[in-house]
Amino acid sequence: MRIRSLGVIDDAVVELSPGFTAVTGETGAGKTMVVTSLGLLLGGRADPALVRIGAKNAVVEGRIAVPEGAAAVVRAEEAGAELDDGALLISRTVSAEGRSRAHLGGRSVPVGVLAELADELVAVHGQTDQQGLLKLSRQRAALDRYAGDAVAVPLTKYGEAYRRLRAVAGELDEIVTRARERAQEADMLRYGLDEIAGVDPRAGEDVELAEEAERLGHAEALASAATAAHAALAGNPEDPEGVDAATLVAGAHRALEAVRSHDPALAVLAERIGEVGILLGDVAGELAGYADDLDADPLRLAAVEERRAALTGLTRKYGQDIASVLSWAEEGAQRLTELDGDDERIGELTAERDALRVELGGLAQALTDARAEAAERFAAAVTAELASLAMPHARVSFEIRQTDDPEGVEVGGRTVAYGPFGADEVELLLAPHPGAPPRPIAKGASGGELSRVMLAVEVVFAGTDPVPTYLFDEVDAGVGGKAAVEIGRRLARLARSAQVVVVTHLPQVAAFADRQLLVEKTNDGSVTRSGVKVLEGEDRVRELSRMLAGQEDSETARAHAEELLAAARADA
Repeated sequence: MRIRSLGVIDDAVVELSPGFTAVTGETGAGKTMVVTSLGLLLGGRADPALVRIGAKNAVVEGRIAVPEGAAAVVRAEEAGAELDDGALLISRTVSAEGRSRAHLGGRSVPVGVLAELADELVAVHGQTDQQGLLKLSRQRAALDRYAGDAVAVPLTKYGEAYRRLRAVAGELDEIVTRARERAQEADMLRYGLDEIAGVDPRAGEDVELAEEAERLGHAEALASAATAAHAALAGNPEDPEGVDAATLVAGAHRALEAVRSHDPALAVLAERIGEVGILLGDVAGELAGYADDLDADPLRLAAVEERRAALTGLTRKYGQDIASVLSWAEEGAQRLTELDGDDERIGELTAERDALRVELGGLAQALTDARAEAAERFAAAVTAELASLAMPHARVSFEIRQTDDPEGVEVGGRTVAYGPFGADEVELLLAPHPGAPPRPIAKGASGGELSRVMLAVEVVFAGTDPVPTYLFDEVDAGVGGKAAVEIGRRLARLARSAQVVVVTHLPQVAAFADRQLLVEKTNDGSVTRSGVKVLEGEDRVRELSRMLAGQEDSETARAHAEELLAAARADA
């Protein structure tokens, strides 16, 4: 990884090797920035406070080797990324204003894509994870993860049934508790539908009646205009001397007909005038028919206005026009059918709810059984790890219990409370020595013991997690002496099958590393490119001496450091 302008780090390169890499340095030197940088590469939250003061942005770039065909490779290629000689190149930029950008394999990608790759690439275990594991919900989740498909398969089915039961119970509760409101709604719908049915409107009727009312209201003026227009076109029988358009056009046509044979152009004009005469005759005939058919009956006008008033009464209540009123009636009828079917629906939902509770109880029992079996294996594995961490007499166990609840589901002959993950409360217990009663780990372990228990839990997880790299951030805090040696030895053994990176302050742990990186500040308080270096030979002895006694040149500390390195090499 290359880290620029992140926290105390100005510009540094961190080269992680296969096997076990220990990252050491003075308190505040920037060791934790290694963890933070890796977190950013894997889609972690971008905090602008991480940007070095005076810099515009912080940049972390990393190269992660991945096996061909791995799920991470498939997802990266789906995002448009390209591999660089079998490795994924990832970069993350965080601006001082809080903006964040991510690049994967040469492509700009959403930060969420990096987070999707995280579970496939690196498992991070730190003190935050330890505190989280003290919560019962996290302990249950840890056991479920360890159990694998034995819990995952029934838990998936349980989750589906649980969500369906919640939906059914919610609908049933709504119908029952809102019965009065729903009855009032049904009465209002019936009244509205009856009122509409009484008027019995027809689609488009309001538009048709408006046109008819307009026509009837001006019948006299319309008839007079049509008669006058007809007279102008076809003549008035009461005025035989009057000149009309039809007579004039006919005269023009006769004048041209007499000479049309002498000029084709004039013949064309004669034909067009003839067409005008025909058109005038047609329009005159329609005007005569319109005047004859025009209904000026005041009774009809009154009937139309009365019908329009009835339609207007509907549009004031149910829609802006009759089309909207009819749409309201259709929807109202459907809703009324639903409301009238409440009693039947209550019966159906009650039966479904009861059936789902029975199903859920069976699935909860299957989860309890699977967890109990996995708990024995998990506890045995963690207990074995504790023996390797200088706690040979400690015993770890799980308590899986349920709480009685008359509104719950039946599990093992009892009616118990249930939730989205089953009916079990899972708690990790520790008996630190023979004769001591098992107690919750938060209460039954000292600080050093708790760290070792948590490390043992993490190591057991590491054996089941399908990821190639594990990062431990000072999970050895609170321990020392022989226990620290055993922690280093256990991490070294884990590193035989995976890449292990440990940020540590314990020389006993660092001595077992295949490579030791030192993070140190310059005089101005920053970490530069030369501030992260691989320690070998004499340099490594000096750093271990500092970690042991705070004195790099102490002969006693140097002898102890050399002894630690020799013991670690012998154990390998």
